[in-house]
Amino acid sequence: MLYALTTEELMQRPDLWEAVHRLRHRIFVEEMGWRDIDRGDGLEIDQFDHEEAVHHVVIRNGEVAGYQRMLPTTRPHLLTEVLTDLFVDEPPSGENVWELTRYAVAPGFRDGRRGVSTVGTELIAGFVEWGLPRGVNQVIIEFEPMWVLRALQLHFLARPLGYQRTYGRQQVVATLLTFNERTLEVVRERRAHHAPVLSRGYPDIIGQRQAS
Repeated sequence: MLYALTTEELMQRPDLWEAVHRLRHRIFVEEMGWRDIDRGDGLEIDQFDHEEAVHHVVIRNGEVAGYQRMLPTTRPHLLTEVLTDLFVDEPPSGENVWELTRYAVAPGFRDGRRGVSTVGTELIAGFVEWGLPRGVNQVIIEFEPMWVLRALQLHFLARPLGYQRTYGRQQVVATLLTFNERTLEVVRERRAHHAPVLSRGYPDIIGQRQAS
């Protein structure tokens, strides 16, 4: 299941907070080579882990299997403050537009090609499920260019906001994704799983495996 937690809620669970930031470090510093964000303590934390951020966490068998962070575009965010060379003209913003950052699938849960796994598609279904009831129908995401086509295949309207650039070991393009109820249907069809993925409350303590 996927849990949507505010920063305050995440900090109330030290085990979950540490697991999330260690996963972010493993993916973005160690794998992708984003050395500029290396704090030297094995945790990846930045100025956008503020009180309005929403953290989507996928838990599988007592472990953090996937993660993504949602940031409102009504205040400074990653694209406008750090990745400023990724957009041409003024980037979109508004109550209905959020930025999706730090999308990550833990190595042990990559059961598909190039990290497109059941956990990965759960994260995708999760931000659409989370957004639609809140009047959010667009996300800005900085990802590899090949994902633009994949997004279109999932019934997102994908519009690049600028030119691709190289960050660490990755080619990145900022893209605006627009979605609706049909997008959610298509994502669920591709997952062959039609039940909602969003869960309420907190997950169990990290490291406690569920009985099979």
